[in-house]
Order: sequence, then C-alpha cells, then structure tokens
Amino acid sequence: MGISRDSRHKHRKTGGRRNIHQKKRKYEMGRPAAMTKLGAQRVRPVRCRGGNMKYRALRLDSGNYAWGSENCAKKVRILDVVYNATSNELVRTKTLLKNTIVQIDAQPFKQWYLKKYGVDLGKKKGKAAKDEPAEVEKKSRHVIFKQKYRESKQKLEPGIEEQFQSGRILAAISSRPGQSGRADGYILEGDELTFYKRKLEKKKKT
Repeated sequence: MGISRDSRHKHRKTGGRRNIHQKKRKYEMGRPAAMTKLGAQRVRPVRCRGGNMKYRALRLDSGNYAWGSENCAKKVRILDVVYNATSNELVRTKTLLKNTIVQIDAQPFKQWYLKKYGVDLGKKKGKAAKDEPAEVEKKSRHVIFKQKYRESKQKLEPGIEEQFQSGRILAAISSRPGQSGRADGYILEGDELTFYKRKLEKKKKT
C-alpha cells in the first residue's frame, strides 16, 4: 500500500474505530522521505499535483550560506554534519535536513573579509604568526584608509573569529533539501551559536 495522508484509518477522539467508506484518493498521496545525504550532487525532479515540480535532492555537497551580521552570502562546500535535534542517527549517516547543524568551508568568507576590512581572519596570533613570511598585496592609499575606517567601526564576535582559525564554521540549513533540491542556510551567531556549541560539547562528553 502507498503512503496516504488521510485520517480515515485513525480512531475517533473517543477511541472508537471508524468505518472506512471510501478508498484512498490520489490527492491524499504522500511520498517517501528523501533522506538527503552528504556527497556529490544528485537531484531528481518530481512532478506534483497541478504540474508543479519538486526537486528531490538525494545527495548534496554545497549550498549558499548567509553571514547575517555582515550582510554577505557565499556558495560554500558542506564539510560535515555535526548535530541534529531529531536524532544522532541522522548525524552518523550524514543526513541533510532543515535545521541540521553542519560545518562549512570558511575560505570564501575569509577572502571576502580580507578584501573588505583588510584583516586576515585565519592568521594565528603570537610566535607562529611571526615565523610565517607575510605576502604583501599592493594597495592604493585610498583603499588602505577605507579598509582601516571600516575596521574601526567593525566588531567581530569572538566565537566566530575562533572558528576561522580551524577553517570550518558552524551553520544551520534553512532550506528543505528534499523539496527544493538545495541545502542553503546561515552561519550561526550570538545566542544560537552559544546554544549549539554547548550541545556539541555535551555530546562529546557522553
């Protein structure tokens, strides 16, 4: 039997059984979950009611991620699945769903930040930074002053700056990969970042 979204098979509120007086209808149809996995892109079109199309992502490895506080979005690689509120099984199998917490590649955001503010976010501070030879890019005086002015007004959250050191940023998927065929989302910031960091630390201890 197919997947149906009707309520004829359910008990009454009082607990009694219902008499089924009609068959299943096409408009009550449901489909199996996509259970999108992390891997080389594989998307299938699905024709739906009214001739509309859904895009069933079976595997995805990248998406558009927004950095809200900086008003910047980049297409980046999804590196790993780290947390899912529903089940740890979905983390183990690297399943991409809405609101799954993933690690994304920090490089595109790092390059953008360097161009806008003239600050290399991944740079190690202290002795290690002195040992590395610095590559100086030629900039006009106007550009240097503009970047310095921007940086004076800029305040970066320590939690995000820390993540740039490792080259991986925590982000949440906000699209529905099984419906839209995309795994787009946003970088975690503020209280939300603190909340999920605490969850991940708790998970490590167990």
